[in-house]
This record gives sequence, structure tokens and C-alpha cells, in this order.
Amino acid sequence: MIKNVVIHINNEQPLLADLYDMPTPRDVSLVCTNIRMLDGKKPIFIDHQNSVFVFPYVTIRFLEILAGSATGLAHDSEDALPAASNGHSAEPMDEADLELDEDFLRRIREV
Repeated sequence: MIKNVVIHINNEQPLLADLYDMPTPRDVSLVCTNIRMLDGKKPIFIDHQNSVFVFPYVTIRFLEILAGSATGLAHDSEDALPAASNGHSAEPMDEADLELDEDFLRRIREV
């Protein structure tokens, strides 16, 4: 169970939900339970909060899944999500990687 996933639906306020499984590229819909608003209140369009809900992906803009919210996923396994990068590498770059390609620069100047 993946707790406290933020679902951003097209033209609607975001919702919090609990997912049964991590979404895969083959999925066409999102199956979840325990739907609530960001403040924890039950949305007006839901009768029973503990029901199972199915949202087609065509209506969803994106999902926010916190790194620590997915239980059962090891951080060092192949299934774990990669850490977000801020554009800075922890490894120093080689001098060869920093050299400019003169042929590439010449082609840019010609354009």
C-alpha cells in the first residue's frame, strides 16, 4: 500500500489517496482508496470514503508519490525510484568531458 499520494486531476483540486500498487506504463487507470482532500476532509462527491476508486489516466495530470511513502520498496532495489537530481553530480567530471568539440563549435558558427 502506498499512502498519501497526491493525485492532480485536470481542472480540479488535488486529492490525497492510498494506492494499492505502484503505477506501471501499461496501466490505463489508477486504482486507489481512502480519497480525501488535502486538508483531510471527505470530498463532497464521495459517499463512502473506504470505497475503491478508479480514475482513468486521461483525467490525471500527474501523481506525487513521496519517496518514503511506498512500503515494501527497498531504496537500493532495482524497483526503487531514482533520487531527484538538482543538476549537480556527486562525482567529479573528467577533464576530457569538459573539453569542447572544435568541429561542433565550427558548425554552430556557420549557422
